[in-house]
Amino acid sequence: MQNKDSIGYMLQHDYLFPWLTIEKNILLGQHIRGTSTELSQRKALRWLERFGLDDKRQEHPQALSGGMRQRVALARTLATEPALMLLDEPFSALDQQTKLKLEDLVSDTLKTEKKTAILVTHDISEAIAMSDRVVLFTARPGRVAQIFSIPQELRDLSPFETRQHPDFQCQFQLIWKELERCDT
Repeated sequence: MQNKDSIGYMLQHDYLFPWLTIEKNILLGQHIRGTSTELSQRKALRWLERFGLDDKRQEHPQALSGGMRQRVALARTLATEPALMLLDEPFSALDQQTKLKLEDLVSDTLKTEKKTAILVTHDISEAIAMSDRVVLFTARPGRVAQIFSIPQELRDLSPFETRQHPDFQCQFQLIWKELERCDT
C-alpha cells in the first residue's frame, strides 16, 4: 500500500552507507519507517533486477561505479513507494555518458510508475529533457520568474531522444534568453 504522505529523495550524492550491503541499503527506509514486510522487501528488491543490479545485492557500495550507486539510490528511493519524488541534481556528479543513460532510466521509471517528481537542476538541457514544465527562479531571493511548458512531442520522448529533436534547441533558446534577462 502506498503512503500518500510519503516523499522520496534522490540526491546528488548517493549517501549509501558503506558498511551495509546494497540490499540492506535499499531496505533501510522501510525499516526506519516501520513499513518493512516480506512483500514490501520483495517489491523493493525487484528494483535491483529492473536496474540490472541483482547480482550486486551482497556487495558493498565501494565496489560499485558511480552510475551503479545512483541506480541503487533510485531503487532505495522507490523502495518506500513515495507519492512524490524530489530529485536534487541526481546526475551532476556523473560523467556525460552515464548521466544520459541514467536520465533515460529515471524518466522511464517515473513514467511507467506514474510518479510525480520535482527535479532541481542547473542544466537547462536536462530540465527540458526530463520535465513537463520548467520553473525558472530568480537569484536571491529565489522567486518564480517564469514557467515554461515543454511541448508534448518532446515529453513523449526519452531524454536522449529529446535532445535530438528539432524543437529542443528552440526550447533551450527560449529558456536561455529568459535566464539571461533574469540575471541582468
